[in-house]
Amino acid sequence: MNLTVSIDPSCIKKLESTYVNSNVPKILVGDTVKIGVSITEGNKERIQFAQGVVIAKSNAGLNTTITVRRVMQGIGVERVYLVNSPKLKTIEVLRSSKIRRAKLYYLRDRSGKATRLKQSFK
Repeated sequence: MNLTVSIDPSCIKKLESTYVNSNVPKILVGDTVKIGVSITEGNKERIQFAQGVVIAKSNAGLNTTITVRRVMQGIGVERVYLVNSPKLKTIEVLRSSKIRRAKLYYLRDRSGKATRLKQSFK
């Protein structure tokens, strides 16, 4: 008995296209972004904003993620966001930076002014 079934890739793309968030700006590694996430507490819903530098991006179609890093009170905080999540209400690119790496994991070892990135004016 053969249980493997081949699924047409165009069928998968059509299904994924219904869930893709269309109002997402072009986000690159090194960008400083402000992200608004919907949080439900009891029966109330509010939007919590987080700001930081995108240190990694994983392009995987519907499962595209970005890793945002920010130092708060001397402690580095990193969070991974699904770009197409319905919980993400707003994504705003505040500034772009000139970088030469795909992943900025070296920023984890730096502190203070050493974490600054050179601004890119596009």
